[in-house]
Amino acid sequence: MTLLHQADSMAIGSLELGILVLIAIFLFGANRIPQLARSMGQAKGEFQQGLREASEIAAIEDMDRGGFTEEVASEQE
Repeated sequence: MTLLHQADSMAIGSLELGILVLIAIFLFGANRIPQLARSMGQAKGEFQQGLREASEIAAIEDMDRGGFTEEVASEQE
């Protein structure tokens, strides 16, 4: 079995997705699904913003070291 074939067999099909939607409706109720989706979207946005800010801080710190990462700067000392 090739790796590509394994990836195809692990993909979620429409039947599996439909079952997951039905389970979610059963567990949370149809009225709470939009609220849960909104909350998940906001959490994803906040997470991505945190990653962006951390990346910007790391880039600024690298520039303070002359454009080198912390490991390279410590090797040059």
